[in-house]
Order: sequence, then structure tokens, then C-alpha cells
Amino acid sequence: MNSFTKYVKRYWRSTKSLWVGLRTSMKVFLRKKVTEEYPENRHTTLHIPERHRAMLEMVHEADNHHHCIACGLCQMACPNGTIRVVSEMKEDAEGKKKRVLVRYEYDLGSCVFCQLCVNACPHDAIRFTNEFENAVFEREKLHLVLNREGSTLAPPAEKKTNPVKA
Repeated sequence: MNSFTKYVKRYWRSTKSLWVGLRTSMKVFLRKKVTEEYPENRHTTLHIPERHRAMLEMVHEADNHHHCIACGLCQMACPNGTIRVVSEMKEDAEGKKKRVLVRYEYDLGSCVFCQLCVNACPHDAIRFTNEFENAVFEREKLHLVLNREGSTLAPPAEKKTNPVKA
């Protein structure tokens, strides 16, 4: 008789547990549905936070100037080698040798979006954008060149000198 009472107690306990689970499922099933129609309504209802990191871009001015001096700090700060800065040394009009950016290559597929490269850049030449739709069918399309063709280094801004009062 002892084993039969244990059997009955277990049966009722498991049945009660089943009904509690079914009740929870029915509550969720009968709730009003909230469905986002993502592809169609992404520009009206989808809110992406301002600080979201989605894709790296090189900042270019309206006249196709960038601020990258090809120092390579972003490349060194990148933990997995996503960035590759290709540069060459050129002489300017004064005879000084300067490093000039040839290609700024970025592999979006291996980027971990840590923002170490953006923090390492002394001239704020790169930043992250909110463009999060980066799905492609071929991995080669994730290898990007960020500097635009024909872009050059922006001329240095004129420094204001404060007159010394005597």
C-alpha cells in the first residue's frame, strides 16, 4: 500500500505541474500579438541607439579629403588584424618625407567591433556607423577599402595664435 500511495502522490503532483505549464502557455498564446514587420518598417519603427557599432568608415569631407596620416596606430590596436594600412613615403615641396595613405583595408567579417581602432586614432579619421545590415553571400564582399579613390589628406587647420599682452 505504501508504494501505491507514493504512486498516486507523484501522479497528482506531475498532473498539477503539467496544468501549471499549460496555463502559462495559454496565457502567452492568448496575448495580443506584437509583430514587427522588420524589412518593411525598419526606417519608421526600428530604433538603433546612437552609440551602436556596426561598420567602420573613414570620414571624408565634401571635397574628398580625409584625416588619416597613415600612422598605423589603428592597425596596431586591432586585436585580430582586421585593419591593414598600406602607405608609402613621398617627398613634399619642402623636401620633407611624409607617409601617405595608399589603401585603408578593412575586413568587416572578422571585426569584433571593440572600437579600439577608433580610440587609437589621433586625428579622428575613422568612426563606427549605425549601418547594421551587412549580410552578404560572398565573404569577399566583406573586404572593404575605406579611403575613396582620389582622396587626399586634408590640409592642416590654421592655428590661432593668442597675442601676448605686455
